[in-house]
Amino acid sequence: MRIGTSNLERAAAAAPASPASVTDEQLLLRYRDEGDRGAFEELVKRYEQELFSYLRRYLGDPGLAEDVFQAAFLQVHLKCDSFEAERKFRPWLYTIATHQAIDAQRRNKRHRMVSLDRENGRAAEGEEVGTLLGLLVGTDPGPHTKIEAGERRAWVRRAVSQLPDSLKSAVTLIYYQGLKYREAADVLAVPVGTVKSRLHAALVKLNEAWTRAHPPESAD
Repeated sequence: MRIGTSNLERAAAAAPASPASVTDEQLLLRYRDEGDRGAFEELVKRYEQELFSYLRRYLGDPGLAEDVFQAAFLQVHLKCDSFEAERKFRPWLYTIATHQAIDAQRRNKRHRMVSLDRENGRAAEGEEVGTLLGLLVGTDPGPHTKIEAGERRAWVRRAVSQLPDSLKSAVTLIYYQGLKYREAADVLAVPVGTVKSRLHAALVKLNEAWTRAHPPESAD
């Protein structure tokens, strides 16, 4: 007889899915509609490393990044009633966090914040910088190859930190955080075309800076 098994199956089907098995959007709606604190804690856990890494790069100050991280999730709590079910949570969160970071910069009068060459970052940072560097200097052999990889990565990080804020934000979101163009556009509240044009402008400026810093060797 399968009566007991059927009862167990029905009970399992009726039980709510564990936080780890649902989408970000479902977690936020569960918190908003049901007051499920576990769902909110799961969201914080999912984005703890990723969002803090983004804020640390953006602000160049781990302590300030921690404060902004906490402020961002406080805003998630306060604004969850306005979250639209058809939206994606990740770009919405990045929008909130970016606004909080900008406010923090203004309060602290720090306009030269981004420092992408701090230690103890994610292991993937080198690969991400390498990707940006590949777009910047290309793959053709030449005098650039004489520079150690670590020195090149450090140069790119410093150069990115000196870009205007609008260009710096686009580079950080796309190349370092891995957001898609549409997601970055949502975060920055600009059209996708503007994101692409800002990236293009950033790469032009980085190429110019690279050429000035590393002029081609003259032929003998």
